[in-house]
Amino acid sequence: MADDTDDAAPSFRLADPAIVSRTMADVAERGQRIVTDFLRRQAEGPTAATEQPADPFNIGSAFLEMTARLMTNPARLVQAQLGFWQDYLTLWQNTARRIMGDATAPVIAEDPKDKRFKDDAWQENEVFDFIRQSYLLSARFFRTVVEDKEGLDTKTAQKIDFYTRQFVDAMSPTNFLLTNPEVLRRTAETGGENLLKGLSNLLADLERGKGKLRIRMTDDTKFRVGENIAVTPGKVVFQNDLMQLLQYAPTTAKVLKRPLLILPPWINKYYILDLRPKNSFIRWAVEQGHTVFVCSWVNPDERHAEKEFVDYMREGPYAALAAIERATGEKSVNAIGYCLGGTLLAATLAHMAAKRDTRIKSATFFTSMLDFEESGELGVFIDEEQLQALEEKMESRGYLEGRDMATTFNMLRANDLIWSFVVNNYLLGQEPFPFDLLYWNDDSTRMPAKMHSFYLRRMYQQNDLVKPGGIELDGVKLDLRKIKLPAYILSTREDHIAPWKSTYRATQLFKGPTRFVLAASGHIAGVVNPPESGKYSHWVGAELPQEAEAWFHGATELAGSWWPDWQRWILTQDRAEVPARQPGDGGLVPIEDAPGAYVKVTACD
Repeated sequence: MADDTDDAAPSFRLADPAIVSRTMADVAERGQRIVTDFLRRQAEGPTAATEQPADPFNIGSAFLEMTARLMTNPARLVQAQLGFWQDYLTLWQNTARRIMGDATAPVIAEDPKDKRFKDDAWQENEVFDFIRQSYLLSARFFRTVVEDKEGLDTKTAQKIDFYTRQFVDAMSPTNFLLTNPEVLRRTAETGGENLLKGLSNLLADLERGKGKLRIRMTDDTKFRVGENIAVTPGKVVFQNDLMQLLQYAPTTAKVLKRPLLILPPWINKYYILDLRPKNSFIRWAVEQGHTVFVCSWVNPDERHAEKEFVDYMREGPYAALAAIERATGEKSVNAIGYCLGGTLLAATLAHMAAKRDTRIKSATFFTSMLDFEESGELGVFIDEEQLQALEEKMESRGYLEGRDMATTFNMLRANDLIWSFVVNNYLLGQEPFPFDLLYWNDDSTRMPAKMHSFYLRRMYQQNDLVKPGGIELDGVKLDLRKIKLPAYILSTREDHIAPWKSTYRATQLFKGPTRFVLAASGHIAGVVNPPESGKYSHWVGAELPQEAEAWFHGATELAGSWWPDWQRWILTQDRAEVPARQPGDGGLVPIEDAPGAYVKVTACD
């Protein structure tokens, strides 16, 4: 008769010696190559004058100032420590009682949205339950201490909050082999082959990043731009040094007389609005009868170092308006600006208002910052010390490297966009899941040095765009209050990049009829939310009080996508129709098929 305890014992097998041998030989060869390349780049690298300072983010001074202020009132620190140790003692007692078979209530629980502790062992196993609660108590203690920021300026306080959270997230027990039950279970089941595979994945990511860790978030072999993403049929009908203008083929017999121009951000590539047919806003807009034109921005390099924000206005919306007139014969268009593209659209509209240019008849803004006074967590990266360091780095290259920008955005959601992949790829030894949105997120773009410095200093740091005459482009002092055309402003409730309460402030700037809509979810998912998905609600409200919270309290929540609401709004502007227009019908000869060549240039090219 078999012993029942044998069935309960965890199965552990040794890794195949042949696999171990091959893996270690591969690790040795690739590791030596990575180190050699790293040393070579250091020898050929920047001079001491352009090297990064020891504290490029100016973190040390922020925490030093906070510590100095804490020491002026040690009673608060002692109180926080006493509370922490009392909770910790209760946790010890509860754990001992659980081991003895008693049921106990948790001392602390994680946020229900926290996916890190979803494995059942975190609740059911006494040891891992203790580790989990111990971590949560420590995290709460750190946050409690840094919450005491009396006397600190807003920027310093925000920086302390942000980097404390980065530290707390990095120290999570889920990120380490010996304190993650799922990883331990996988290691036992595979005999450690998961760790060997994870080491191979780590080396591959170091190779991708040329010595810097570039975490692979998705199986990028499953996607090809123009083949299975960004596949809405169309043509490149115009191009200049900064953008290719795409015109999409109609799918309806008649189309709206007024074409639609989309200005995406050049921080990322345009095809976030054309990922796959089922979630493509561009394809959906074509199906609603729009003649859609999109600016596909160049991925800049050192040749574009002197390009300024005004160049993006001249060679972006202004060039596109002229090209659309040649292609369709229409001077009037509806325009959409997404994120930085919306900031550009607002600047262009203010410029056009001063010139009495009325070719844009309605403007839609997707998650666009115009008033940067409360710019959210991105403001953590923008102070004089950091800007100077960034400008020195850009000056040596002529552009901001795409990975630098991507890393900044990933840090805003470190658990989802960094640590979850560390666990999956390196500890569990798994391949990342193919996901179109993460492929787009990893397809980073560079930023021209002169333009990016202007954008960060004049808008984020000095908030000049919202000041009448604060910014001058092409000899025109801009005033957003002179924009009087109909505007549709879409924000997203969980936006970490363009906080919705900041984007709402545009409602108090424009003088024309304005509709504000708030979508659920974040900067991307809240925008890319097709009606068929059945996801994410949105809020609407006719009144536009001065404060965003007042608007929200009076708003009505509606189920599903905001896309149909936008289409109804557009139709109230002009319903006139004409026979469908094919790319090439007008005065522009197609250059190549969409999505064009510009979007296929990667930051590694």
